[in-house]
Amino acid sequence: MSAAIQSPPHRAVIEHLVRQSVYSRLGRALPRTAASPNPLVVNVSARHCHLTQAAVEALFGPGHQLGVHKWLYQEGQFAAKESVTLIGPRSRVISNLRILGPCRTLNQIELAYTDAIALGFDIPLRPSGSIQGTPGCMLMGPNGFFEMERGVIRALRHVHLGPQDADYYGVKHGDEMGLKIGGPCGLTLDRMLCRVDKSFKLEVHIDTDEGNACNLQPDTSCELSK
Repeated sequence: MSAAIQSPPHRAVIEHLVRQSVYSRLGRALPRTAASPNPLVVNVSARHCHLTQAAVEALFGPGHQLGVHKWLYQEGQFAAKESVTLIGPRSRVISNLRILGPCRTLNQIELAYTDAIALGFDIPLRPSGSIQGTPGCMLMGPNGFFEMERGVIRALRHVHLGPQDADYYGVKHGDEMGLKIGGPCGLTLDRMLCRVDKSFKLEVHIDTDEGNACNLQPDTSCELSK
């Protein structure tokens, strides 16, 4: 049996470890932002969908299981090999809408406002999983169509925190934080929803509209505040 291939550490993790080592060799205390227990990762979450197993089978065939295209930063989460076509109002479409796995207990599509305008949707800003009263749509896959009665949203920007991270920043599940983004297009994003779970790594998710507004790059400085 061949050994499992592990993905290399995220760049933010490597930078965090190097920073700790340098300050330790210099005999100096790390500044507060550098002394956090885990590195802060800020990622742009492009449009995608979460589907139930029933929806996957309707779109790709009975018994179909999602394949892994790329593992994401959060443990166990992945961008699937499979994608679907979203059919919006007035028959406007988005092709190659990526599915994120594993399968969930509800169907949800996350778009940026720019996506919604192009499709003709009027979508609400919601935390993930809050889909009551949201618009639906039609999805098309190689095996057929699947109609969603609801579930199209713009996801509220949020930060994943483990218990150690939440203690460090002095927040709890459901609180809100701010994110200061540096660079030539720097800005501050308020009302960042805190999602705390022992399985989470410290990571902020913003959508493509927000990422483009600040021209977020891998080396852009970012700082969380309560």
